[in-house]
Amino acid sequence: QLQLVESGGGLVQPGGSLRLSCAASGFTLDYYTIGWFRQAPGKEREGVSCISRSGGSTNYADSVKGRFTISRDNAKNTVYLQINSLKPEDTAVYYCAADSSFIRLCVLSRSGYRYWGQGTQVTVSS
Repeated sequence: QLQLVESGGGLVQPGGSLRLSCAASGFTLDYYTIGWFRQAPGKEREGVSCISRSGGSTNYADSVKGRFTISRDNAKNTVYLQINSLKPEDTAVYYCAADSSFIRLCVLSRSGYRYWGQGTQVTVSS
């Protein structure tokens, strides 16, 4: 059974850092584009970052550029999202998603992903 499991969320003070992980089981991540999305209370789920199959192409939402870094370790079947300089507005449930449709590119659109994890909560507060 294809499964994505996020981890690494938590409560952090403004300016702090976290590293989120997205581990896959039941399939090999090598053939999948991975996206990270987040959903704050009362808001739509939005794409924050994505990475192509090889890792050669990445995208970031304007709101996170320069603070978030996505990477993948296909040998560990895991994708990471390093989040620095956290702000209260980064508070949300963070989800990873996977899809095999794209080869060299990735997209930040929810419709571009077929498989989703259950999410990990990130709370930024002093």
